[in-house]
Amino acid sequence: MKILAVIPARGGSKGLKNKNIKNLCGHPLIAWTIKKAKQSKFIQKVVVSTDSKKISEISKKYGASVPFFRPKKYATDKANDFVVLKHALDFFKNKGENFDYIIMLQPTSPLRDLNDIDNSIKRVLKENIEALVSVSKLDVHHPRFIYSIKNNDSLVPFLKKNKSSDVRRQDLEPLYFLEGSIYISKIKSLIKHKTFYHNKTVAYKLPKWKSLEIDDIEDLNIAELYIKKKKLTL
Repeated sequence: MKILAVIPARGGSKGLKNKNIKNLCGHPLIAWTIKKAKQSKFIQKVVVSTDSKKISEISKKYGASVPFFRPKKYATDKANDFVVLKHALDFFKNKGENFDYIIMLQPTSPLRDLNDIDNSIKRVLKENIEALVSVSKLDVHHPRFIYSIKNNDSLVPFLKKNKSSDVRRQDLEPLYFLEGSIYISKIKSLIKHKTFYHNKTVAYKLPKWKSLEIDDIEDLNIAELYIKKKKLTL
């Protein structure tokens, strides 16, 4: 089975300028994803989809392939993941190169490791799964403890008939959020559904600390602390 890894990394970033190439423990943020993808024994090609010359140069330095520049229309805030991935797949298809599966690895999730990548792919191949996405368990952000604030700062439960004060956290039904580290799909399934999420999608559970997504400088600082504490390396 041929597997293509696509790392989407556009140049524009409103929350944290040049986010994808910010320094993280001596390496650009995107390098942490490129290196782990390159180490996978299942992935045949690691491609960075970008509209930035600087990101392209850095990605190549760390071993990724950057065979094209992403068109501007696919590098906006409104461009979804599917159009970015379809653009990459069409590029290779036009060159006579086809793949069976695609794995999308966001560069803003630097704490996922090689085992997470390989174990999730291994499960997909072994169980003939159509699509898999990584999730992490909700804890303090469980809907039973979420409120909106109305006039005069009054609290209104997000869930109707919510009585969070009467509920013990350990008694709640476990819920999970889509944490963004790993997305895998059969190519045919992705083209059909135009998304990784459908009734045949399965979950790959990651611990809470690995679900950190880099959106601002605070996230970057927290990631650095985890990398040092867990002694993570490229």
